[in-house]
Amino acid sequence: MKVYVYYNLHKHLFSVRALEGENKGRVVAHVKHISLEDVVFKVSKAGRARVLREQRKNVHAGARGTWVVGANEPHSLTQVTYNPYLYSTFVQADTQEPVYNASYAYLHDKRIFAQL
Repeated sequence: MKVYVYYNLHKHLFSVRALEGENKGRVVAHVKHISLEDVVFKVSKAGRARVLREQRKNVHAGARGTWVVGANEPHSLTQVTYNPYLYSTFVQADTQEPVYNASYAYLHDKRIFAQL
């Protein structure tokens, strides 16, 4: 199933919104960790501008991909991060190089690891 995943600041979990099917547009799960394939990291420019203007976070960035149920965390992944106050895109945590997509991503405890 194609989904959009973002970190929910109130629940301290990842919210999973369906992008297809009968629940399209609805949050279908709140999870501590999730695996995605064919991932695209999305940042809304208008949403980020609002965060910078109001100095208050809102949902404007996340990962879109195919939900892989039952997958385990593979080794040798690159950590990916996003901070609207520092970056306009998702970036590699160690080099700050922009990241727009990945073949696989494992989101766990507010962190993102990706196979670039």
